[in-house]
Amino acid sequence: MNEMTYQNYSAKVEYDPVDKIFVGHIIGIRDIVGFHGSTVEELEAAFHDAVDHYLEVCEKIGQTPQRSYSGKLTLRIPPEIHMAVATAAEINSKSINQWATDVLKQAAMPETAS
Repeated sequence: MNEMTYQNYSAKVEYDPVDKIFVGHIIGIRDIVGFHGSTVEELEAAFHDAVDHYLEVCEKIGQTPQRSYSGKLTLRIPPEIHMAVATAAEINSKSINQWATDVLKQAAMPETAS
């Protein structure tokens, strides 16, 4: 996986074959926060430093740091899928929200789903 997380921020990481470094940037926020490193250890330290610096700058200038995601997700789906989702949730004795959370977690993070 090409993702790192720290203090509830996620970053996407790519390898730059020209400069022979790992390059990353925080995803899910409008502000642009990037970092890089030659090794995994350097990359991880640079990511932590970048997040910490971002939070410090926000505090210094009186800006509320952006958060990656609120936890709210609005979907527009066809009525027949909505009905199928509601039925599946009821069959599993769950709310639609809990059922959808479980299904989305399994799809997005199969190694942590139970």
